[in-house]
Amino acid sequence: MRDFHLPGRSAVYATNGMFATSHPLAATAALDILKSGGNAVDAAIACAVLLGICEPQMTGLGGDMFALIQKNPSAGVVSLNGSGRAPKAANAAGLRSQGLSAVPIHSSDAITVPGAVDGFCRMSKDFGSLGLGEVLAPASHYARAGVPVAPKAAFDWEESAALLQGTARDKYLISGAAPKVGQIFASPTQADALDLIASDGRDGFYSGAVAEDMVASLQAAGGSHTMEDFLATNATYGIPLRSSYQGVEMLEHPANGQGATALLMLNMMAHFDIASMDPFGAERAHIEAEIAKLAYDARNRFIADADYTTRMAHMLAPETAASLANLIDPAHAMSDPSALSEAVHKDTIYITVVDKNRMAVSLIYSIFHSFGSGIASDKYGILFQNRGAGFTLEQGHPNELAGGKRPMHTIIPGMLAEDGRISMPFGVMGGAYQPNGHARFLSNMVDFGMDNQTAIDAPRCFSDNGLMKVERGYALEVRQSLSDLGHKVEVPENPIGGAQAILIGTDGVLKGASDPRKDGCALGY
Repeated sequence: MRDFHLPGRSAVYATNGMFATSHPLAATAALDILKSGGNAVDAAIACAVLLGICEPQMTGLGGDMFALIQKNPSAGVVSLNGSGRAPKAANAAGLRSQGLSAVPIHSSDAITVPGAVDGFCRMSKDFGSLGLGEVLAPASHYARAGVPVAPKAAFDWEESAALLQGTARDKYLISGAAPKVGQIFASPTQADALDLIASDGRDGFYSGAVAEDMVASLQAAGGSHTMEDFLATNATYGIPLRSSYQGVEMLEHPANGQGATALLMLNMMAHFDIASMDPFGAERAHIEAEIAKLAYDARNRFIADADYTTRMAHMLAPETAASLANLIDPAHAMSDPSALSEAVHKDTIYITVVDKNRMAVSLIYSIFHSFGSGIASDKYGILFQNRGAGFTLEQGHPNELAGGKRPMHTIIPGMLAEDGRISMPFGVMGGAYQPNGHARFLSNMVDFGMDNQTAIDAPRCFSDNGLMKVERGYALEVRQSLSDLGHKVEVPENPIGGAQAILIGTDGVLKGASDPRKDGCALGY
């Protein structure tokens, strides 16, 4: 039990249904869907699409989504890949010939075809109990009426407003400036697009007026996208990846998502006595950082479009984890994980909902960088993701940019299983941090006995591109100890990520947790 003298929040308890996400209006809309007879999939879609209005810097119709879905407690979990592909004309050689070593993140070259809408339509058709019209109605309403901008959304908006280009500045700024806390933001043109999707399904987005607007806008920005690229978009089902840590099984979305990275981290953590360490001390932070460096190096080598990923068995093999764990020096930070691990490898917004029938959904939906590419369609204001920046330009790499190919993705929904049943859908937001966040979340619970809310609240650290990002929740002496171990320590301006989770109790009680680093909450009934 938490110390009620200290700031924090309690987990939310309910029996009939539970929802957790990063914005209260979206959580309320989802709860209304559940109470009106919709199921977990209906509620997840309603919330996700509304978040594109509440938090447009995070997500929107021009983005991608991944989901893990369990229809009922006796059913298996399926993964749904709603990520889009590069236009058919895309090619890495053309960018290399321009002297580029990476895909420019705020250009049309980084824009892949949005896959989320097709994913939502597929989910609704295969698992939903309500029609798209009812499910999309809350988002359409708020897009027209507007939403008061929440504090964390306003902070992010102000920080990234300069990234918006051309039409996007007209659509997502108010009088040329980021909206302030409490100021009303509306997007009536997106409401028009939502109404077309509600009436015509995926065809309302991937053909007709909306698609024509997107393709014309992309071509005007220098893109090679065509109507055929949009029409070809197709969400796909798969089987989740699994690994166990301390008796708890973690399920992750397969490639092109980076879920295998989290599983590799857990497999490496099993070689250390994490539970004996101070949960917020330098020793645990150091070991976790070194594990992350090696796991992310493996990610960068192997994860790509599922049709091009060939070394997943190697990445998840117990001997790989053991060999990598053996490279970690408890007394010193490694400087170059790629060079160190070469011998081992010689042969990349979140919503959770549970309904009264215990359908469980773990869903993540994003436009990648803040405001994605910064480019929006002229008429409907669809803000395009820049997921193409997840490709590499390295010739012969499995994740090399190519037409019709999906890039390595950072967004990953998760689930936990205990004693043969799904016990907790959960997820962590925050780009590259997500696999690290998944591993830390589980470790917080099984190694240190935290409940799901306390595990989310706990301070975070993350080794990211040579910097050891350490939240202010860590003591000054811990940060100094990490510096002494050779880490380049930085207290980031933004907190590290966000998270949501719902524990499905064997007693029939649902226990929802939501990250105070965001504006949202867990709600149940």
